[in-house]
Amino acid sequence: MKKLKLIDLWIVIPFVILLGIGIVMVYSASFYNNMVNGGSTTQYLVKQALYATVGLVFCFFVYMLKVNVLKSRGVLLLLGFVTWASLFVLVVKGLVNPASKINGASAWINLGVINFQPLELAKLVFVLYLALILSNKQDRLMDLRFTDLVKDNLAQIFFLGTVIAMVIVQPDIGGAMILTIISLVLISASTIPSKIIITLDGSLIAILAAVMTFLFTVRPSFFVNSYQYQRFLAMAHPFELERKAGAQIVNSYYAISNGGIFGVGLGNSIQKRGYLPEPHTDFILAIISEELGIVGVIIVLGLLAVIVFRILLVGLRSKNRYMSLVLYGIATMLMTQIFLNVGGLLGYIPLTGVTLPFISYGGSSMIVLSIALGIALNLEATNKFDSEKLR
Repeated sequence: MKKLKLIDLWIVIPFVILLGIGIVMVYSASFYNNMVNGGSTTQYLVKQALYATVGLVFCFFVYMLKVNVLKSRGVLLLLGFVTWASLFVLVVKGLVNPASKINGASAWINLGVINFQPLELAKLVFVLYLALILSNKQDRLMDLRFTDLVKDNLAQIFFLGTVIAMVIVQPDIGGAMILTIISLVLISASTIPSKIIITLDGSLIAILAAVMTFLFTVRPSFFVNSYQYQRFLAMAHPFELERKAGAQIVNSYYAISNGGIFGVGLGNSIQKRGYLPEPHTDFILAIISEELGIVGVIIVLGLLAVIVFRILLVGLRSKNRYMSLVLYGIATMLMTQIFLNVGGLLGYIPLTGVTLPFISYGGSSMIVLSIALGIALNLEATNKFDSEKLR
């Protein structure tokens, strides 16, 4: 019970508020389409509320665990196996049955009660694996050679490399970007010698470039005629492709413009009425902007910023290298996802299908991100407890 007193309200309160906003906005954004299609107008409301509840339960459960459990070999092997196996199933499924792809990618496994997206779990697994690799043998880090680091962690490096490769093959370029950014940030934030950091970062970028070049050479249609290529065109020329690939971006612009500063009122969005497809997922921030105005957007992004910067601050204060790297990784995971979602919405980067944390509809993202927050809260409480013992 003492651990409950150490919980960080600067993370918990914004988290709970965001869950509430997400439930309300998912209902508002999905109501019209559900009504027109003859379905239950509350189906997404009920599911999102269920996902939020499950997320809270998992967050609390992970918070109460001992840190040694989180970094135990058994837990990491289990998470790694589930991630690798599920991604492999998706790759095979996409190759055998291309018609099963949704929006040009094979990214979901239907488990009945939930469409599981392995990429969401892969993000967290990347953070945990890299933090462990880069914090091992701290007493000899400054004398460590690149070849020694690779030899000591060959299996883990192979695992992480094949995960990124399978995400690219799906193809999910946005997901590959998130995993790459997490890797680059954690490698750069580690205490290993700068020569090794430069070598690792350079090697990662070179390998990704080689994979993309190989795919472009062997299978040009992977880029040129693909759904992903259309998204690049939509970013560059949204109004020229207003009735095709640019429709989502253009209608998000209309939503933002229509909402102004204070919005048109909750439930009164025009763009959700058949103009923005699936407005309760990737483009939910556009609906928030239309109904609640720029003020609503600032509140949502402000709450997310509080969580991200609080986690970063805790990471900076931690004297444990493993804990610091995990916290940096979780903050990077959130920050990158926010950037890709908002950047795609505004047309600054190609659409990636990345959800807005805790707001967009989706069970996999909600539950995994809630677990990530539970880990962050756990590590902070452990740091506080250890500091109190030293006094």
